Amino acid sequence: MTPDRFFALMLLLESRDGATTQELASALGVSLRTITRDLNWLRDAGLPVTVHRGRLGGVTMLPGSGLDLTRLTPGERDHLSLIGLDEKQRTELDASVESRRALAKIAATRSGRDHELLPLTDVVHVDSRPWLQTRASGTTPASLIGSVRRGHRLQIEYASSRESGPRDLVVDPYGLVAKAGTWYLVADCARVPRMYRLERITTWKEVDRPRRIREDQTLATVAAALVDQWERDHAIEVSATIDQTQIERAQRIFGRRLVRDDQEESVTGHKVTIRFLHLEDVRALLPFGNAITVHGPAEARAHLRALAADLARHYASSPTS
Repeated sequence: MTPDRFFALMLLLESRDGATTQELASALGVSLRTITRDLNWLRDAGLPVTVHRGRLGGVTMLPGSGLDLTRLTPGERDHLSLIGLDEKQRTELDASVESRRALAKIAATRSGRDHELLPLTDVVHVDSRPWLQTRASGTTPASLIGSVRRGHRLQIEYASSRESGPRDLVVDPYGLVAKAGTWYLVADCARVPRMYRLERITTWKEVDRPRRIREDQTLATVAAALVDQWERDHAIEVSATIDQTQIERAQRIFGRRLVRDDQEESVTGHKVTIRFLHLEDVRALLPFGNAITVHGPAEARAHLRALAADLARHYASSPTS
């Protein structure tokens, strides 16, 4: 069990009179098998967790576990629910001070048997930002979070990378999501779910009307569906062979978009499939040079050939002074 999930599970058990394993699994985003294993781990560790089976059963935490939530203010409880955010992201949400104060209160209740252990915050540091990321401009999470929590519609001006100019949109926000170091506004636009990068929201204002979101959806469910759709819904699949020396680099760059064919590997190269959203995006293969050989589709090979020819012509003549 990760420290984050342990802390989140303890908070859930302390803040409820009882909960089913299905409710706990849904709240933490894990499987029933995982939550059952976590509960067994807590009991084996000597924590007062009881599990009653049957239609009227559930999971409860007896008093005296050491997590005294009664000492937390409502605001501190809110900020402790932001499990998984690193210190930079908490600061971006203007939540860092509240979080540190709440964690200090929790730490003060630790039992005496833990006094010889170094605090987790001293030995674990989380930085979820991608490497070489520049400072984001545009709307900040801290400036937008108040309007989102008031539950109003928003009118935003959004500069999409696929459009020639910014667009004015009226959206119904579910909330904010931090994904791979980037903040997104998750909202319905004309009842269709979308994710908007905050750095591309140039201006925004509240609309004096309550948001109209779908009743059966939450921020977590909508964000998960959008991420899953983005990872699966690609317009072009490129078949290629990547040299042995470059396969790890390609996996770091393309992530889940790259699928290796383990049945067709050799000492010199790996057969892979790489998914791209648009044909133009195959230009990301150019930095690999001849370390990658694209087999198909034909339009991908033709586009790479045209890009390479343009690059060769660009450097054919001497640079002008």
